[in-house]
Amino acid sequence: MLDAIAERIPAPVGDINAPLQALIFDSQFDQYRGVVSSVRGMNGRLTTGSRLLFMQARATHDAIEIGARAPVPTPVAELGPGEVGYLIAGIKDVAEARSGETVTVLASPASEPLDGYRDPKAMVFCGLYPIDGDDFETLRESIEKLKLNDASITYEPESSGALGFGFRCGFLGLLHMEIVKERLEREFNLALIATAPSVAYRVTRTDGIVVDVANPADLPPMQNISFIEEPFFKVSIITPKEYTGTLMELCQSRRGDMVKLEYLSPERVELHYLIPLAEVVVDFFDQMKSRTQGYASLDYELDNYRQSDLVLVDLLLNSIPADAFSTIVHRDKAFDYGRRMCAKLRELIPRQMFDVPIQAAIGGKVIARETVKAKRKDVLAKCYGGDITRKRKLLEKQKEGKKKMKAIGRVEVPGDVFISALKLDD
Repeated sequence: MLDAIAERIPAPVGDINAPLQALIFDSQFDQYRGVVSSVRGMNGRLTTGSRLLFMQARATHDAIEIGARAPVPTPVAELGPGEVGYLIAGIKDVAEARSGETVTVLASPASEPLDGYRDPKAMVFCGLYPIDGDDFETLRESIEKLKLNDASITYEPESSGALGFGFRCGFLGLLHMEIVKERLEREFNLALIATAPSVAYRVTRTDGIVVDVANPADLPPMQNISFIEEPFFKVSIITPKEYTGTLMELCQSRRGDMVKLEYLSPERVELHYLIPLAEVVVDFFDQMKSRTQGYASLDYELDNYRQSDLVLVDLLLNSIPADAFSTIVHRDKAFDYGRRMCAKLRELIPRQMFDVPIQAAIGGKVIARETVKAKRKDVLAKCYGGDITRKRKLLEKQKEGKKKMKAIGRVEVPGDVFISALKLDD
């Protein structure tokens, strides 16, 4: 077989006398040696001990060891055009040696990097909060360690009035988010709350400034917003023809616009849709599989940003915003989201000594409301007889006390309420 490969597959092309251009196609972190990068020489010579320039990261490092996998890693003096091996340069951050990076010699660098490199861009964002507030520093160290092996994770500290201190993290997709959360819990023994996933919106303010908003809490006031754009995906679904109708219904319920429908064969259909990313990231794939008994397959790619009629829905507990539940949704779905979330919270929040109003609001307009009724003491138990004015006096006194407690009272919300409420669609 090896003889046939040598005969039929053309040899790699490249100029050994040209400036070095080596492509990194994979990297992994070794806790003793730093980042170990898999490289392929395209032009020039990659030699041990040379001072290297990583062209996209604009970082310089010395080539400590160059080798080939034969299959055991074996150090070599140099790698030429078409040769594949590994590079160790004492790098402590995987982000400086990402897949697609071009390596050249600092003394005589190549004029331009190799084509095809793109930075991985976070598409899905969520907040990660420790259930125990004392684990915040442990969570910070855990994310830093995990980032050594996965440079595509982005994170920044944020605080929530309801959940305390945590991090706003960016991921490549929903599966990536679930894997990272699971690894943090298993490998570092953490108990975490993850807020509902959201995407990055592009907001154009009335003064003409364009800002990217990944956290709903960072959205400017509605009166300062000219319009909001959201990312759209080009989605293609291949399915047996008998499931075409139910899949079209699913895509249209997710605000999808059909591009085309074509028959690949008498039994198979391919559907092409443009769907907002926010409608895809939550449970679109699960719904597609369940509606087609697992037969449908999905492929998607980012298209561009498009203007949409989006609003920020705030949840208020006793007139105080609970920012953990704030979300950006399409105006047509805002009422349904607010009503369902209010109903869910009314079941989950324990009764207090005073009435707790739960409101969903867009700006200053309340669109849904539920009330958690107060605990009450039977103050009429001792009134076994007598005039009605005596009973009314006791009830009025209790009413005044409840009113005072509501004015100064604070709603205590257990942590498990947030976990249950954020699983809205379950």
